[in-house]
Amino acid sequence: IWYSLVLCSIGSITVVYYMLRWSWQCWHGFKVYVLSEIWQTDLRTYGQWAGKVFFKEWLAKRGLDIVLISRSDDKLRSVAKEIESRYKRQTHLIQTDFTEGHSIYSAITQQLEGLEIGILVNNVGMNYIGVLANFLDVPDPDQRITQVINCNTLSVTQVRLSVWLVFALRGKGLIINISSEAASQPQPMLSVYSATKIFVTYFSRCLHAEYRSKGITVQCVVPFIVSTNMTHNIPVNPLVKSAASFARDALNTVGYTTYTSGCLTHALQHYALSIFFPGWLRLSSFCVQRMATFARSTELQLKERMAETKNK
Repeated sequence: IWYSLVLCSIGSITVVYYMLRWSWQCWHGFKVYVLSEIWQTDLRTYGQWAGKVFFKEWLAKRGLDIVLISRSDDKLRSVAKEIESRYKRQTHLIQTDFTEGHSIYSAITQQLEGLEIGILVNNVGMNYIGVLANFLDVPDPDQRITQVINCNTLSVTQVRLSVWLVFALRGKGLIINISSEAASQPQPMLSVYSATKIFVTYFSRCLHAEYRSKGITVQCVVPFIVSTNMTHNIPVNPLVKSAASFARDALNTVGYTTYTSGCLTHALQHYALSIFFPGWLRLSSFCVQRMATFARSTELQLKERMAETKNK
């Protein structure tokens, strides 16, 4: 009899534990992705200026001036003209290429002097060739892989230093780092991209723990597929967000969580993949072979789309 009572007690405790865990996850998701639509954080409390291009529209719409950093001077001027005419906000342009390594960051620091930077968005990112590929199949690997590491990881650490002292002295600041769903589990055929993005995730979460007591918030956003140049402007559908729509949803989560998929549909996809496509399955020979077959079947289509994107 006694062991039946023990087993019943263990079963009851287990059920209660998982019910409470499920209830907490539901409440957290409701708060982050539903309540945040109604009660939005006033981003202007962090400071007057915000940096980077990806969130430009919604940052400007919510009353901030924008620092734009890109390697394309024409793109910078076009975006700046749009912000100034549509949203009546100031812009500050910095032309640089994040694949070049350490040499660019002293110049960025100098050009940011005198600006009350309140929000920094680190959203630069690149893959080696834009398609699924094995590590040794990357063309010109010495240069390309170094560029990916410089762009995806070095930029996250070095640009931060340009504004970190300002945040620390003021006792307030917000940094939004864009990681990727590809970092949630090891991802063969995206090996360097996946590895650099998990660096962004761990680095962001550690820094938030270190500096939240000093008034500095570091949020890590882990999106699934967003229609951008890096994804060859894949058509928007119920699972794929447009850049503008994703930026709006992701900014709404500020003040509600420091680790987020950015939007409800991406959060649901993350949970579904974690259940039905776990890490051990992704790393199996069977799965890698199927991915290689899929990559070969779609290579021509992707290259055509890459060429279209490049010509725009």
